Amino acid sequence: MNPAHTGPARPLARRRRFGWPQRVFSQVLLMQLAIATGVTVLATGLFLAPLSAQLDDQAMRRALAIAGTTASPRLAADLTGTPPSARGPVQTEAERIRTSTGAEYVVVMDTRGVRWSHTDPAQIGRRVSTDPSDVLAGHEVMEIDSGTLGRSARGKTPLRDADGRIVGAVSVGIEYDSVRDRLLAAIPGLLAYAGGALAAGALAAYLISRRLQRQTHDLAFSDISALLAEREAMLHGIREGVVALDRNGSVRLMNDEAQRLLGLGPEAAGRPLDEVLGRGRTADVLAGRVTGDDLLTVRGHRVLIANRMPTDDGGAVATLRDRTELERLGRELDSTRGLIDALRAQDHEHANRMHTLLGLLELEMHEEAVEFVTEVVGVHRATAEQVTEKVHDPLLAALLVGKATVAAERGVSLRLAPDSLLPDRLVDPRELVTVVGNLVDNALDAVAGTPGARIDVSFRTEGRTVVLRVTDSGPGVPEERRELIFTEGWTTKALPSHGKRGLGLALVRRLAERRGGTARVADGPEGGAEFTVVLPDALAEPAEAWEPRPEPAEEAR
Repeated sequence: MNPAHTGPARPLARRRRFGWPQRVFSQVLLMQLAIATGVTVLATGLFLAPLSAQLDDQAMRRALAIAGTTASPRLAADLTGTPPSARGPVQTEAERIRTSTGAEYVVVMDTRGVRWSHTDPAQIGRRVSTDPSDVLAGHEVMEIDSGTLGRSARGKTPLRDADGRIVGAVSVGIEYDSVRDRLLAAIPGLLAYAGGALAAGALAAYLISRRLQRQTHDLAFSDISALLAEREAMLHGIREGVVALDRNGSVRLMNDEAQRLLGLGPEAAGRPLDEVLGRGRTADVLAGRVTGDDLLTVRGHRVLIANRMPTDDGGAVATLRDRTELERLGRELDSTRGLIDALRAQDHEHANRMHTLLGLLELEMHEEAVEFVTEVVGVHRATAEQVTEKVHDPLLAALLVGKATVAAERGVSLRLAPDSLLPDRLVDPRELVTVVGNLVDNALDAVAGTPGARIDVSFRTEGRTVVLRVTDSGPGVPEERRELIFTEGWTTKALPSHGKRGLGLALVRRLAERRGGTARVADGPEGGAEFTVVLPDALAEPAEAWEPRPEPAEEAR
């Protein structure tokens, strides 16, 4: 095999291993460490840069202070009254001061620049190596300069006699190596402090990055970007409304479908939910004040199914499904079921009546046969007209007519209260059909076979709320069982072939509570049981009845 084709594979593997990390945690940690290191180095450099100049200035000022202390009128008198000598009073005083202060040298000179004192006695009587004109002119001098003893920090001051006349000058030097040693000695401590600060910064950066790692689930930036793109596509592509709330109950996010179902715009984001939707069941369901699964709520002319799931940060995500589109199919299905129940109930009774009519005709009792047919038709027509006059919804009217036929077959009188009135504006007719059907069926089972058996059904509306009452002449419900009968699976009847009973009343209460209403039982006015079901928001607004809305183009035309 040609080595040229196998060689590049190893460097590529190394680049993958030691390349720039992909995880958010690693990238943030490296960036924070780089920033902390850069700031530490910069701060250390900024501190060291002026430190040398500060130490030089301190050394020169110290030299000048020693010179000022040395330049006394007594020293001036010794200078003018004695010749320069290695054992003279000027040299003796200068050496004493040098020894006590730690200075490199203390030089006393006259107005000609001739030394009267020096660390090296051989230099006494000789002229100084630097120009003394400035100090002899009455000026104090601070400088870093080189002389016979090498480089030093110097301070010079005029020497005046008792009358204030300049008779010479005093020059004091601080060894420059000692200044440099102080600077070098300060660097390790400074670096130690800088290292400690860097270590603390690195630890803080690590802790912050670890927290970020937990919050981002150790994802890479590319993963986060992909998840965000996928989330946007999913939220705006699904046919369910999604509303995200923060811990304060404000709208955090709302996809296009939720805006359409709730009739809101993008400006709802960031505002409190109650402010956006207003007071009502929809706001209560989305805010979590009403709990449960598949909660039914009405927003405008739409019937919505809502579910809410809390999130770890204290907020929640609610999903909305539009049930309005299924309403037409549901009505047709309920109509068909009601018709089948009515036909099944009438089958046996119709057969008996046909046999009776056949017997009258065979007996040639034609007038009696005509009266019998007229009576039967009139009874059915009167029952149907009475129901449709008070119950305008066709599904519910058909149900009551069918139940009346079934009740008559079982010897029970099913009556509609005279003051009943239910307009054809039901938001969910199938829901009320379920409630009425279950209550009437239970009442039939309770009163069938008893003398004077009867069932009274009453509908009353209060705004958009429907109040349903079903009263029977049966034995009633004991007070200790009035909550138990609404429990799923509870029954006093024998189990049927399919093995399930005790679901009817539980379903009635569940449907009522899903709407924010109630279902309860009490004693009837004349004995028996009276079931009362309250269904808030069961009626649509008059202008929001279930009618197709014209398209904008049709309205324009």
